[in-house]
Amino acid sequence: MGVEFLKLDHKNPRLQDTPDTMDDVDIITKLFRSEDLSELFQSIAASGYLNIEPLIVMSEGGHFVVLEGNRRLASIRLFREPDLANRILERHGIRINVPELPEKYRDSLEEVPVYAVANRKVARSFIGFKHINGAAKWDSYVKARFASEWFREGEVSFSEIAARIGDSHDTVKRMVNAFFVLEQAENEGVFRVNDGVNSKFNFSHLYTALSRAPYMKFLGIDASWVRADPKPNPIKPDKLNHLKEVLRWIYGSKENRILPMVQSQNPHIKNLAEVIENTEGLAVLRATGSLSEALSSIQPRDSKFSEALLKARNEIRTASNNLRGFDGQNESLIGIAEDVSESAQTVIDRMYKKKREANSETIS
Repeated sequence: MGVEFLKLDHKNPRLQDTPDTMDDVDIITKLFRSEDLSELFQSIAASGYLNIEPLIVMSEGGHFVVLEGNRRLASIRLFREPDLANRILERHGIRINVPELPEKYRDSLEEVPVYAVANRKVARSFIGFKHINGAAKWDSYVKARFASEWFREGEVSFSEIAARIGDSHDTVKRMVNAFFVLEQAENEGVFRVNDGVNSKFNFSHLYTALSRAPYMKFLGIDASWVRADPKPNPIKPDKLNHLKEVLRWIYGSKENRILPMVQSQNPHIKNLAEVIENTEGLAVLRATGSLSEALSSIQPRDSKFSEALLKARNEIRTASNNLRGFDGQNESLIGIAEDVSESAQTVIDRMYKKKREANSETIS
């Protein structure tokens, strides 16, 4: 089929959100940002377009919407339309370096093999398996969006969807549950995926958190939701502010210059859960915006003391092992070392005092 008849899919799960006002320049920019097209560029430049696998298309309005193969179509169009990269640069400030295409390979970009289907439903099983468990895997957010849209149509049971896309029922359910929570947050103006601070949206942080009881309780989610089929808008209106807090704690906010508290799923999702289920810890978290301070506020004093002592020992050993770095001239460093020594002696003296008092109480 001639490439000029092919149309990018504005409902492509990879795109996360595609307003009706977006055109092909915006779509290709989003594909370039979210997917590494460089390998496709190099392959086409080196060997031309290889007709190994057909694009899956659906007839719509005189064109054929590409349901599977948008990355390939975007790459082909960047080669075929030299001005396209310039328009992307002007509008979005993104420079796309498209390699020079040898003249002998230009014909390979004129027509590509396609496989036409009647509608999206027919294509879903193949696309889902390929991108969820196949060679061209989607990330977890895109998987969840794909599965939730399929489930929302109401014609296929959730168990069947999970089976047909080749993943476990529980895993897909957790992802779809989290997707519906995130979708509700976006619809209610509580959070936007694109407002997250990190360039990569770690969707797994959210569905992992939502499987923990403290988060569910904080958001007013009934424990039964892990057993029932997912439903849109699972968060009650009076808990939307809590949802806003959780999403900002996990992902931060570029617009409001809030850094995420969760840097890695382990241990920060667990630590945050411990804090939000503790009244004092939650108050400290809200007041300071620091997960470490909030976590410290709920730790028992004996744990804080032993942890601090072990850290101090490790640090002083590190200093001792690196004494060759001291040139003997910096008086301020000697003063600091004396302060450390004095503080250490104070701790030792008070520890022995407490030990004597404890022994005295035992004897009496």
